Amino acid sequence: MTQTTLETNRLLLRLIDPEKDFEAWADCFADKSTMTYIGGGPGYNRAQAWRSMATAIGHQQIRGYSFFSVIEKSSKEWVGRVGPWYPEEWPEPEIGWTIHRNHWRKGFAKEAAAACIDYAFETLGWDRVIHTIQDGNIASMKTAEALGSKRDYSLQGIPAITDELCWVYAQNRADWGARKKD
Repeated sequence: MTQTTLETNRLLLRLIDPEKDFEAWADCFADKSTMTYIGGGPGYNRAQAWRSMATAIGHQQIRGYSFFSVIEKSSKEWVGRVGPWYPEEWPEPEIGWTIHRNHWRKGFAKEAAAACIDYAFETLGWDRVIHTIQDGNIASMKTAEALGSKRDYSLQGIPAITDELCWVYAQNRADWGARKKD
């Protein structure tokens, strides 16, 4: 298994470490506001949060990549999970994000996702990235747009997440490269 670590000015993106990350992960996924648009209803209990973490770690084993744990360098706090994701029946490979409520509105989703888009194009060899976003999740839509992704198509639900209307935001490698040069 690849031990990839990514770094930005403010953030360290590393493999999920259950020993170090679970308490903050469980707290994040227990929050109703955080879970509103990612299939978590009123929030996860500890057992559901554990399964969610185990799924992300399992995805790493199966695909060779997965969400990273995002750590703020200055405070050493767990900020959230961001990264490449492509489970069975997903429409296309995605760069997704979930940020702990304590770290909302700091630009961490955009910063971490940009590093992950670079990783997807430069290391994983993807030609296109998407972000699947449930209708009404304005903050994630704005993040996707700030990354240069555009609304591409709709889905009626996301497998194992929601049956609600979702939007797929996307961009290709060439658009990302041109954007970075500007």
